[in-house]
Amino acid sequence: MTSKEIRDLSAEEIIVKLRESREQLLQLRLRKQTGQVEKTHEIRTLRKDIARLRTIQNQKKSPAPAAA
Repeated sequence: MTSKEIRDLSAEEIIVKLRESREQLLQLRLRKQTGQVEKTHEIRTLRKDIARLRTIQNQKKSPAPAAA
């Protein structure tokens, strides 16, 4: 998921996507421990997606700085 796609989402949709991504990450980590994950790069991708979601969520919460 790209930053542009995330910025187009509403605050509630970001929260839902964040929750889903965290759940997927948990499932992947558990499957990795049992040796069932073939595509380990998906864990890194999910972590980056979660970081993007949280960053944009925080940007939407805080007011934009005043231009000088």
